[in-house]
Amino acid sequence: METPLLFPFADYWWFYGLFTLGVLVVLALDLGVFHREAHVVGFKEALGWSVFWVGLALLFGWGLHQFALYRLPLDPRLAGLDHAALAQQTGLEYLTGFVVEKSLAVDNIFVFIVVFTYFGVPAKYQHRVLFWGILGALLFRILFIALGSVLMQYEWIVWIFGAFLILTGFKILFAPEKPIEPEKNPVIRLLHRFVRVTPKLEGQAFFLRKADGLIYATPLFVCLVFLELSDIIFAVDSVPAIFALTREPLIVFTSNVFAILGLRAMFFLLAGVMHKFHYLKYGLGLVLVFVGLKMVWLNDAFGGKFPISWSLGIIGAVIGAAVAASLLFPARGRPAA
Repeated sequence: METPLLFPFADYWWFYGLFTLGVLVVLALDLGVFHREAHVVGFKEALGWSVFWVGLALLFGWGLHQFALYRLPLDPRLAGLDHAALAQQTGLEYLTGFVVEKSLAVDNIFVFIVVFTYFGVPAKYQHRVLFWGILGALLFRILFIALGSVLMQYEWIVWIFGAFLILTGFKILFAPEKPIEPEKNPVIRLLHRFVRVTPKLEGQAFFLRKADGLIYATPLFVCLVFLELSDIIFAVDSVPAIFALTREPLIVFTSNVFAILGLRAMFFLLAGVMHKFHYLKYGLGLVLVFVGLKMVWLNDAFGGKFPISWSLGIIGAVIGAAVAASLLFPARGRPAA
């Protein structure tokens, strides 16, 4: 008999609400207090924020484990089950999901670097663009996760998502990289057709009213739109990947949110050294292949559930090996400007 959902939305809607409210409060403090004035985010500041977000994510994971230990024994649907084992599984699934989402988010950093360079966004305005971009990303992830939680109830959808992840992983491993060209994006071209855009940046403003009384968008807004489009594409990979590790929407939602919240700090921390991790994309490709195989084969081969502790170990080992190989065997030549 399959274990029912541990945290069904109908019973835990208040948990979702409190979590979302807490995230909004932290984001409001981030932009309204700590980053009210536009400035260049230095290495020390980025390191401090990175430690803060990762620490907060791990603290929440511990709290989720303790919450499960308290709540699961009170649920009559779970009578007769090993509540301590279910709580441990909850914590491990959250941690594994966070590691996967954090690793896949590294691809976003490559896109951020290219897009900011293309639009000529000064370093002191990049945090503002990333803040609103990540806020939009959270909204899109909520929609994707809600849709995924419905679709994943059908076995044929699980097979489609699993096959898609395997194909995506092989594409990362073997297909040549294509340059990112914002000017050729159809949505950006459509935006230029229907929205007035100023020829140059106007400080940190996304819109402004000119002397003719008309409202114009700035290149900073066009940059923001492109980043949002990029995240939607990344979500197509990352959301099915975490559903391969857990069927609990609450775990998918919270681990996704924490992975995204720390993305800005990770960008400012790693942007200058991303070219050193030239083998990381192969590690990410292997991770996608693994979680795809977990969906279509490994879970069934292990009686319906591949051990989550094994998943965490395999994913951590693959990502760690990719990072170590990049540092031990640096790429020849200097990175392109």
